[in-house]
Amino acid sequence: MSTEPRPHVLVLGASSGYGAASALAFARAGYDVIGVHLDRRGGLDRVARLRAALEAAGATVRLFNRNAADDGRRAEILDELADLPAGSVRVLLHSLAFGTLGPLVPGPGERGLSRRQIEMTLDVMAHSLVYWARDLVERGLMGEGGRIFGLSSLGSHQAWASYGAVAAAKAALEAYIRQLALELAPRGITANAIMAGVCDTPALARIPNAEEIVAKALGKNPHDRLTRPEDVAACLVELARPGTYWMTGNVIRVDGGEDACA
Repeated sequence: MSTEPRPHVLVLGASSGYGAASALAFARAGYDVIGVHLDRRGGLDRVARLRAALEAAGATVRLFNRNAADDGRRAEILDELADLPAGSVRVLLHSLAFGTLGPLVPGPGERGLSRRQIEMTLDVMAHSLVYWARDLVERGLMGEGGRIFGLSSLGSHQAWASYGAVAAAKAALEAYIRQLALELAPRGITANAIMAGVCDTPALARIPNAEEIVAKALGKNPHDRLTRPEDVAACLVELARPGTYWMTGNVIRVDGGEDACA
């Protein structure tokens, strides 16, 4: 009988979109699930449904309704995970999508992003990846065989209206992934960014001119549809397998060929 601890996936931004789909995919693949989300009362029914689905898939579930970008809350959560066996967090997925949209240089009648809004966006959507990865490793919760994934987007290299701060955060996240790949290689931990195709998520709906982005993606994607959260989740489960130990420091497109096609 194996004494190896049951693997855990830690999902930041677990209650919707890519995070929820990935939590469920990993649960079905035999992982226990730790999820961090930030939802008001109106979103708690959705969280309850997610918990029920995860448990139905056989996972032990710990969900924390707390701000994943807050240093104190992060420490609290990790303290509560101190009972886990060393190295049992095999996958960290950073899927936080909380940022401020708006122009960097406002036009007539517009309001530009403030310093606080820009810095908050980068802190939540990029810097927090570093702090979670570092703390997991330093506390011994992630070790050899660990997999770190950050969710990027086409906006990391394309300019969209009002997307400047989020685009900067996505570009920074990709840079952090490369640095984590370098620094964690001696520990046997990989780090990769996932660049998903345009997907109909709550985050997309908040972008001005989202309809134009969707239409352009549909016109390019050779599968004649948008990317779905489940597409990304399925790829993440495969990328977390032991045989991908030599794949690190990449930005991996999971978009059905959308970005490659004119």
